[in-house]
Amino acid sequence: MRLRVEFTTEPFDLDQAPDHALVAREVIEAADLDAVDVGPFGNTAEGQADAVLTALDALLRRTLQAGATRVSLQVNVVGEGDK
Repeated sequence: MRLRVEFTTEPFDLDQAPDHALVAREVIEAADLDAVDVGPFGNTAEGQADAVLTALDALLRRTLQAGATRVSLQVNVVGEGDK
């Protein structure tokens, strides 16, 4: 099964990336995922379910420890015809 996840961490800081945002980028880019798109207001990643879920566990734990007060995420099962 393949999963696609979209996530954001808060609070936002438009002047400089907060520690929790940098940690989120580090975790997701280091994970064994097939596609990663990191942006200033939202991030997406896609891969096999085990890899995505493992990355999400690390993402949640590490971003909260780094000062995130909210982590919003949406997880979708990616089917054959989905892009």
